[in-house]
Amino acid sequence: MTFQDIFKSSFLENVSSVSLVDMALALFLAFGLGLFIFFVYKKTFTGVMYSSSFGVTLIAMTMITTVVILAVTSNVVLSLGMVGALSIVRFRTAIKEPLDIAFLFWSLTAGITLAAGMIILAVAGSILIGIMLLLFVNKKSYLNPYIVVISCSDSKSEQAARQFLEQQVRRCVIKSKSARKGAVELNAEIRMRGDNTDFINALADMEGIHSAVLVSYQGEYMG
Repeated sequence: MTFQDIFKSSFLENVSSVSLVDMALALFLAFGLGLFIFFVYKKTFTGVMYSSSFGVTLIAMTMITTVVILAVTSNVVLSLGMVGALSIVRFRTAIKEPLDIAFLFWSLTAGITLAAGMIILAVAGSILIGIMLLLFVNKKSYLNPYIVVISCSDSKSEQAARQFLEQQVRRCVIKSKSARKGAVELNAEIRMRGDNTDFINALADMEGIHSAVLVSYQGEYMG
């Protein structure tokens, strides 16, 4: 038995099952789409702390998925084994931002469609998804709810702060109130009339007001 007889099974045949041109083209397009996904993620990030490693992960995820699907589509038997091998993989990293899940699925979908030969679908779909995210995620609406945290010295300053706030915003609802000796803290949900936040500065300058903080629900601080 020679060395060639040992590997005479489908191993040597699988080497030429996918041409080098197809592999190079698929990986090059996957890298390009991965960069585009990374660019859109960077432009639409709205979280508290930006993670550059997650952006690089999106590029790697697109290319890795392309390699996996190329291997699966070249051999039916290999595809069954790949399903069994990947079923034992467990990922325990928590996804903190809901939008990050969309980017992960976008990378996976781009890699799958590229490796399946649907290049036009992968490119056109990615462009449309990117434009949609750039338009809607970056759109800042002053009608979104905000929380105002006001620290007062007594009930008199509390009433003055509430009256001033109700005059400056479209809607104001007190969500919580905590009081201790010499200090009162209010948490109010508001809808602003516009994108001007100067009323927070005026509120903080009022007599008896220790501090005033405007906080959005997405973890963004304004003032």
